[in-house]
Amino acid sequence: MSKYVFITGGVVSGIGKGIVATSLGRLLKNRGLKVFLQKFDPYINFDPGTMSPYQHGEVFVTKDGAETDLDIGHYERFIDEELTQNANITTGRVYMNVIDKERRGEYNGATVQVVPHITDEIKQKIYDASKEYEADVVITEIGGTVGDIESLPFIEAVRQFHGEHEKDDVVIIHTALVPEIPGSDELKTKPIQHSYKQLMSLGVKPNMIVTRSNSKIDQEIRKKIAMFCDVREHAIIESPNVENIYELPIILNRQGLDDYVVHKLNLDVRPAEMHEWNEMVFKQQHLSHKVKIALVGKYVQLHDAYLSVVESLKHAGLAHDSEVEIDWVNSEILNPENIDEYLKNVDGIIVPGGFGARGTNGKILASKYARENKIPFFGISMGMQTAIIDIARELAGLEGANSPEFDENTPHPIFSLMENHDGEEVLGGTLRLGDYPCQLVEGSKVHALYQETDIVERHRHRYELNNDYREVLEKAGIDFVGLSPDESLIEIFELRDYPFFVACQFHPEFKSRPNRAHPLFKGLIEASIQNKLSKQ
Repeated sequence: MSKYVFITGGVVSGIGKGIVATSLGRLLKNRGLKVFLQKFDPYINFDPGTMSPYQHGEVFVTKDGAETDLDIGHYERFIDEELTQNANITTGRVYMNVIDKERRGEYNGATVQVVPHITDEIKQKIYDASKEYEADVVITEIGGTVGDIESLPFIEAVRQFHGEHEKDDVVIIHTALVPEIPGSDELKTKPIQHSYKQLMSLGVKPNMIVTRSNSKIDQEIRKKIAMFCDVREHAIIESPNVENIYELPIILNRQGLDDYVVHKLNLDVRPAEMHEWNEMVFKQQHLSHKVKIALVGKYVQLHDAYLSVVESLKHAGLAHDSEVEIDWVNSEILNPENIDEYLKNVDGIIVPGGFGARGTNGKILASKYARENKIPFFGISMGMQTAIIDIARELAGLEGANSPEFDENTPHPIFSLMENHDGEEVLGGTLRLGDYPCQLVEGSKVHALYQETDIVERHRHRYELNNDYREVLEKAGIDFVGLSPDESLIEIFELRDYPFFVACQFHPEFKSRPNRAHPLFKGLIEASIQNKLSKQ
């Protein structure tokens, strides 16, 4: 039988519920427990797959092809487990499932209502996660803030769930802001009191409170929160601002977060084994080298749009004892006149994924600059496609070569829609999503990096390389070193006779971990370090 932890948020959103959830997950895993993390998002979208990065940051893809909230990426990186579509449930998905059941007649003619039908569907998703993963503990984050009209069905489901289980089966943690008044620098607990009372008015009583503030809360503040929110003082935990998010499990462990949770859940487990995690964080804080990587994209003003890429660069830096400084380069403003100004002083260049024509010329120029100046280059998904466009035009003599995604009238469509794509005007869920196998060519750079021939990587794209152009591109200097098992799809290429010019169709950033960097990112950082040393 699983135990359950629910994490709610109050006052304002964006105060770090996801990081608290995933830090607790890490701590419980370090105690020997099997943990599944999931997030309920109150928005009506079926998933974030069609949402703008300006609205929601990056879209993280699970192994079974679910497009999910970026918090799921944090979950996977912290607990080092591959999650599934049950890790991210939206209001849209819940209502769609209920309506589908109604259309099939599964409710036997009943009037379908929020209670019990919607709340039952929400609860079922918790049980599905528990059963699928055979989890000892399921940690469920409720997105948004208490009081939002969109989140009310989820809070009601938590109330019901708590009432349907034994006292020691469920723990509820409320996270809330303790704001600091400008001028007086006084911390105010009134907002947290109000969000607590709002939660209580909905029938849900927290067992613990996690505070977020710019300053440390003192004993007087702690006593005040304990008194007005009816929780024990030692059940009030601070989630401080940190430069390195991987410090947070250590900080929360020292305050007894996991101790209190396992006590309330009546779990007889060992203390959290933190030695390896402590070593990793210490190493992150004492790196010997530094490299500068240009990240070229059209959402560079919104760093969350490339969150997993940034984290993967840091992981690879850690593997090579090097801090990674990121130069954010807006591909929309790059042109032949200013590109030297932006890229001449970097040690490596990465062009991550994306969709649409906007900013693609700058990405093509970036790969061309890397190619002509022998700067280590790594292209991901669209970054691979823009690199091939440059090579097709400049080295293969295919003037005007392009992807139909960017120019439907191109004379050389070197990319094409995926096979079996019917061209419907439906965007959501029509990509190649999730894990697919790939076979590497022995003797290639990437084979040396992976140290294996058969790999599995996660995808999120709609266009593939047009095989009609494979031979001419190979003659231009491209080695296609990663192919689908039937060799019909190109997954990775290397530019021949270059120190490091690699690009892949999949998204390796989704599989990188802080203590186990992805091979391709490690290859980029290693080559960038060598490039920097060669210039000294």
